[in-house]
Amino acid sequence: MTIAQSIFQNVDDLTTTFSVGDIAISLALSAVLTMVIAYVYRATHHGVSYSQSYVQTLVLLGILVSLIMLVVGSNIARAFTLVGALSIVRFRNAVKETRDVGFIFFAMAIGMATGTRFYLLASIATVVISLVVLVMDRFNMFSLDVQSQIVKLQMPPEIDPGALDPAFLAHTDKVELISAESIRGGALTELVYTVKLKRGTSPTALLNALRDRTSGQKVTLLTGYDRTDL
Repeated sequence: MTIAQSIFQNVDDLTTTFSVGDIAISLALSAVLTMVIAYVYRATHHGVSYSQSYVQTLVLLGILVSLIMLVVGSNIARAFTLVGALSIVRFRNAVKETRDVGFIFFAMAIGMATGTRFYLLASIATVVISLVVLVMDRFNMFSLDVQSQIVKLQMPPEIDPGALDPAFLAHTDKVELISAESIRGGALTELVYTVKLKRGTSPTALLNALRDRTSGQKVTLLTGYDRTDL
C-alpha cells in the first residue's frame, strides 16, 4: 500500500452527509429563485445606474450562499472557520442605491434557505417578497410629492448673489440656497439652490433669466434628482 493510498483511506468523506439529489435540488432551486429576484429587480429599477453585472452577481451570490450553507451544515467549528476565511474579502465598489443592498440580502436569504434545505420556505418567501416589491413599485408607494429642482450656477465673485433674486421671484415660488463654493482658484463662485418653479414656468425660462445675470456663466437645472444618480 502506498503512502497516498493510506492517506486517502484515513480521509473522512463528508459528502455522505447529504446526497447528490440534495446538492442538485439546493443549487438548482437557488439558481431559479435568484433569477426570479433578478427579474424583479430589473422590472422595478429606475434611474440610469442599471448594471447587468450587479444583477448577474445576485444570481451568483444566491447559488454561492446555498453552497456555503451545504458546506457548513450544522458544524459550528466549520461555520467559524468560514467566517474567518471570508473576513479577508474586501469590496471596494460602493452601492449606489439603498434598495440594491436590500436585494443583496434578499438573494443571500434565499440562498441560505435553499442551502439548509428549507425549499418550501425559500419558494414562498421569494414569491411573497417579490410581490411586495412589485406592488410598491406599481403604485409608487411611500413617494413624497416634492416638486423641487436643483439649480447649480457659476458666477464671477464680484456679482452679489442678491442680483439673482429678480429671476427667482419671476419664475419660482420657493428658493433656498444650499451651498456656496469658491472654484477655479477664486475666479468663480458656485452656488447651489433648491427651487420650486411657478405653475406654467418652463425650466428654460429660468435658465435664461439666471444666465443673463451671471455674465453668461454655466447654469444647470436638475429635475427629478431624487431618481437620478448624481
